[in-house]
Amino acid sequence: MQKIIPHLWFDKEAVEAANFYTSAFKDSAIIKKVTLRDTPSGDTDLVTFKLMGQEFMAISAGPYFKPNAAISFMVACDTTEEVDRLWDILIQGGEAMMEKAEYPFSKNYGWVKDKYGFTWQIMHDGGMPVQKITPSLMFAGPKAGSARKAMELYTSVFPNSGPLEGEGHISEYGEAAQAPDKPDMLQYARFKIYGQELVVMDSAYEHQFDFNESVSLLVNCDTQEEIDAYSNALSAVPEAEQCGWIKDQFGVSWQMNPSIMNDIMSSSDQVAVDRATRAFLKMKRFDIQKLKDAYEGKA
Repeated sequence: MQKIIPHLWFDKEAVEAANFYTSAFKDSAIIKKVTLRDTPSGDTDLVTFKLMGQEFMAISAGPYFKPNAAISFMVACDTTEEVDRLWDILIQGGEAMMEKAEYPFSKNYGWVKDKYGFTWQIMHDGGMPVQKITPSLMFAGPKAGSARKAMELYTSVFPNSGPLEGEGHISEYGEAAQAPDKPDMLQYARFKIYGQELVVMDSAYEHQFDFNESVSLLVNCDTQEEIDAYSNALSAVPEAEQCGWIKDQFGVSWQMNPSIMNDIMSSSDQVAVDRATRAFLKMKRFDIQKLKDAYEGKA
């Protein structure tokens, strides 16, 4: 099971978007679709899918959070032709944030906002052995300069974590920095947590966006100890804790999700699923035993 899964929030379009993305990316498919009944947002669609072999989740839960470029997805393509193909698909109904062209760091790169508002950095990877799709966190405006602190925090919390080895995986602005960026800010850093790669970047320019719940990082936790340890280490906004969601000191949203939730939500026993749903909707931090009891009708 993939331990960390990017989770996308939609108003009503989660299933539609999952179908669109899986038709665009190779080695992609819908894994499962679930409807959670009688939530505060009404009946809510939850879909799990894979893109280029990596799991994503999406939920239709109301018009509460608008996606932006604070968290984008870097897509490493084997060929420049693959960059062209994905660009042509994803820009339909969307817009270019950085036009597709040759840049010093890639023979063919473009940053595109798709028709749903999520952003993708599509690039020819030049043969570097990197993860195919990597969440990229930009610390912008007043949060610029926090990228290194975030990387250090995340790698200290999760096992099998640390900076990627080799050239090209971390760079500062250095002496070429132009104000308001500073020389010691991170222009780019790639690291891993739980064996999965993330990217962080600083940009001191005012980009008019910030982290929100439209993109969160869901962590599959096998034990209550994992849920508690990761929540205690990362949660910095107590009022944001709800249904396993937490918000860290930088504003990034995480979900500490019991792994057994995947089995519960795949059950054909709708009555049991509804009991579990009613139980977890009342929880701030997930309690695995209470969730099991509700599902089994013991609560």
